[in-house]
Amino acid sequence: MKPKALSVAKFGETINEDAATARPGLLAVSDGAGGGGLFADEWSRYMVSKLPDSPVTTFGQLDGWLDGIWELFYTTHEQKARQLSPMHLSKFYDEGSFATLAAIWLSDTGKSSWMAYGDSVVFCYSRATGLLQHSFSRLADFNRAPYLVSCKDAIDEKGFSSGIFDTDDESILFVTSDALAHYVLMMYEVSRRDEYAEELQEAIGRQSKCSNYVRAALTLPCFDFGSTVVEKLMRCRSSYNLQTHLRSRYDMGLLALDDYSVAMAQSNALD
Repeated sequence: MKPKALSVAKFGETINEDAATARPGLLAVSDGAGGGGLFADEWSRYMVSKLPDSPVTTFGQLDGWLDGIWELFYTTHEQKARQLSPMHLSKFYDEGSFATLAAIWLSDTGKSSWMAYGDSVVFCYSRATGLLQHSFSRLADFNRAPYLVSCKDAIDEKGFSSGIFDTDDESILFVTSDALAHYVLMMYEVSRRDEYAEELQEAIGRQSKCSNYVRAALTLPCFDFGSTVVEKLMRCRSSYNLQTHLRSRYDMGLLALDDYSVAMAQSNALD
């Protein structure tokens, strides 16, 4: 499988505030936060287009990289806001633009670096062992407001995480925005419900929309996570395929209504 990036808007809508890229050596997703500020879709696209070829492994490196790219975006979109109206300009000055950011720097050495800021999530699934590595904390934490990268304000070190995925020839590396990430992690834990019983119960106990997805997943008969979740994402070759597949999961009550993005590669295709 060649590296791929797919991104689709919410069902029935045309505006997509996510951005995804799969370029040589890099998989990345940014989820623009449209609930505040302006130009979230453009900020997410801008960030993934500007990501460096070398891994960002520390908070200081992320902060320094943002310091080198934010001003061009800010000055360009300050002018756009001015052209829209004084109200838009005031809102941009007050709030700016917001998005999450998550990336994997691919390597054929068996070790791929990753970083995440916010609730977009990086994953590494081993077909050989069936184990899923990821950057997130706990399933219930999807209920929390995510840390967001601002185009004008300082980022918070508490929102940053990074690490290295140990890969084998059967590893699948992928990055997704939050709604799809919740589905992936939830399905993995439900497929191992005895092992993750406490975490699943914690998620249900939050009495949120996410709790309803977990309840629906727990009614499913036993299933294999790899073939049911990862392999089906791998077989999505176009945005239409991804939208059709995820619509079926949404209709089953397993998936939140949102923009959906995935960037994906197979480690044995990196040689």
